[in-house]
Amino acid sequence: MKSPLVIKFDKLNKCLDKSFFALYNYYIMELMQRITEPILGFEVDLFNFNEAVIFVHQHLKENRGLHIVTINPEMISIGSRNQEFGRILNEAELSIPDGVGIKLALKIKGINQENIPGVDFCKKLISLCALENYTIGLVGAKEEIVQLAAQNLHKEFDNLNITYIHNGYFDAAQEEIIREEIKNIAPKVVFVALGAPKQEIFISKLKEQMPHTVFVGVGGSFDVWSGKVKRAPEIYRKLGLEWLYRTIKEPARFKRIFPALPLFLIRVIMETVHESWVKIR
Repeated sequence: MKSPLVIKFDKLNKCLDKSFFALYNYYIMELMQRITEPILGFEVDLFNFNEAVIFVHQHLKENRGLHIVTINPEMISIGSRNQEFGRILNEAELSIPDGVGIKLALKIKGINQENIPGVDFCKKLISLCALENYTIGLVGAKEEIVQLAAQNLHKEFDNLNITYIHNGYFDAAQEEIIREEIKNIAPKVVFVALGAPKQEIFISKLKEQMPHTVFVGVGGSFDVWSGKVKRAPEIYRKLGLEWLYRTIKEPARFKRIFPALPLFLIRVIMETVHESWVKIR
């Protein structure tokens, strides 16, 4: 008969890549030291997927809170114009590169960075919470969507303990009540799907009251977890073309990407050239 420890390890093997464990012991101390690269004034972490998971797991084990940002070009653009939002982005303890725009920007700066889709990263954290008995909270989206997302997550992960659920439709007065409810229930990890910058501002306020909690802004992930929105086929995701698939399916997204993405990359090129020129001088 297998010991409880062996059984737990077997379960972890099923939901986490084997490379996760090969990395864990070797990197555990090094990963507590972030390596970041600035893009237009905003720091982006250079972890790969598994390293980022290890970083968060270590914080959970040590009962240390953090704010995780799944940063993309649109958020950097908003942060450049909105001082409060920009400050919150740069105060986040983990800023993972989410999307082809950030990957291309880092490529321009000579860094070959792995893209970390926020929806996949958060699903991995949920699997970890289920196995390690960390409670979670879900805030955001329509009532139907967040309830469906919770139901599907319960079906997918045995022993997942969702202790708080609330939709994303509330005014300033209701927000005070919701923050107080979350503080009292104290889920260990809170996933907030209000869209940027609202979700990051919401998290920033809660973080002051809950310094031992992990907070993640997840954008439209609840729509995916509820089954209302389908992910791109795997081939698109492997090629880094999920954005193209989503644009084909939702043509309205085109206005968000063009000319915003090309202009963002032009700004990154100009910044990179300037940095190189300063180094030469």
